Amino acid sequence: MIYKEFQDLKLSALGLGTMRLPVAAGDDARIDEAATEEMVAYAMEQGINYYDTAWGYHNGNSEIVMGKALGKYPRESFYLATKFPGYDLSNMPKVKEIFEKQLEKCQVTYFDFYLFHNVCEMNIDAYLDESYGIYDYLMEQKEHGRIRHLGFSAHGNLDVMRRFLEAYGKDMEFCQIQLNYVDWTFQDAKAKVELLREYHIPVWVMEPLRGGKLAKLPQKETEILRNLRPEEGIPAWAFRFLQSIPEVTVILSGMSDMEQMRENRKTFEEDLPLSQMEMDALLSIAAELLGRRLPCTSCHYCVSHCPKGLDIPFLLELYNEHNFTGGGFIAPMALRTVPKEKQPGACIGCRSCEAVCPQQIKVSEAMADFTEKLK
Repeated sequence: MIYKEFQDLKLSALGLGTMRLPVAAGDDARIDEAATEEMVAYAMEQGINYYDTAWGYHNGNSEIVMGKALGKYPRESFYLATKFPGYDLSNMPKVKEIFEKQLEKCQVTYFDFYLFHNVCEMNIDAYLDESYGIYDYLMEQKEHGRIRHLGFSAHGNLDVMRRFLEAYGKDMEFCQIQLNYVDWTFQDAKAKVELLREYHIPVWVMEPLRGGKLAKLPQKETEILRNLRPEEGIPAWAFRFLQSIPEVTVILSGMSDMEQMRENRKTFEEDLPLSQMEMDALLSIAAELLGRRLPCTSCHYCVSHCPKGLDIPFLLELYNEHNFTGGGFIAPMALRTVPKEKQPGACIGCRSCEAVCPQQIKVSEAMADFTEKLK
């Protein structure tokens, strides 16, 4: 197992994410506890010492099951991370109540790592609202030793992350972002890494395989990678990409069965970053995978001609994300910050925007399709 230094700790470069634990009968709320305990036992045996859970994972049951599974081991033998659930605005006044309940659910007296969860467009104003006392309370828990290291996770755009860091950056010890060779450009992850570097904040990675989409590639792309590294499996390329980024400390993988865990553990026996030629090939594959996106360049000609005043480039960006992901929560979450009269469904199909679009995008059709997919 590769280990990375973080302050005075040695963290396993591979961490177990617990958003996709094995479940019974396809019910996300019913975690298969026996299978999970077997996975945790194997992880501990193989040197994985970082475990990441959260209040909302598996309908609130991930913290409970992980508390039971890890409770069989000495507390100092693992590092446990969980998060304040700011993705739900109704939780904002409840930081003390939730934190105390999380300690109870996880059967611990302190968290090694604790995060402001999912800093994004929807909740940034609330996170920065001092009246909720979230920052003050968490800093107090850190002072009392009930939080050893404080950080944040972010699905928001670069400007949102910058706002959060301007307010709290001096006290953030790590940041968890969605990072993989597709999102290096697609979600502007490269710029996010550079922003964190400015603040000297190490990177924790979530979605290294983008929900499994990068575990298997089309035949053409598979052959390209196999010719470069015949011994390397396709999922391993995603991890090798991350091993090539110096700022990355912990890579979280939401492993849902033993086969995935064994394969990933084998990958992390060695640190094998990509050569420049391999990096170029992988990023070319990412561009190919993203080739079906609508090619909006954000010139904003469309906006000046839209009678409804829609922010069409922003909506097309979310449309591309929603299509590539095959649904997911990111686009709906971002749209919660947009008034109804400015959402895709407000498009009247007049095509005024299309008449001035240099890329000849059929915006009206995209807005109609987006509206349908959001139902």
